[in-house]
Amino acid sequence: MAKAAAEIAFDDFMKVDIRAGTVLEAETFPEARKPAYKLKIDFGEDIGVKKSSAQITVRYSLDDLVGRQVMAVVNFPPRQIGPFMSEVLTLGYEDENGDIVLAAIDKPVPNGKRLC
Repeated sequence: MAKAAAEIAFDDFMKVDIRAGTVLEAETFPEARKPAYKLKIDFGEDIGVKKSSAQITVRYSLDDLVGRQVMAVVNFPPRQIGPFMSEVLTLGYEDENGDIVLAAIDKPVPNGKRLC
């Protein structure tokens, strides 16, 4: 078990913009080095639809993802992953096997709502 990271100020936490979004499309990403999906996520009118690559193939099928609300960091710079530009970082946790489990929203919230 890893130790907690160094303490930060609340203002530092607020710099990370974590928003709720709904997965509109999910497809396989065969060009990725590690098994992954390409996601299109709707973050509402102000942020719009963004793309993300997520290594969640062990725990989720493509059908599990469409319509699911996820949490993502929306203010990191886009990251090139092979031929795909990932615009947001979809959040999750490693389980005991190192497989990713999505961070969950247990009741629906409007797309684009910020984690507070």
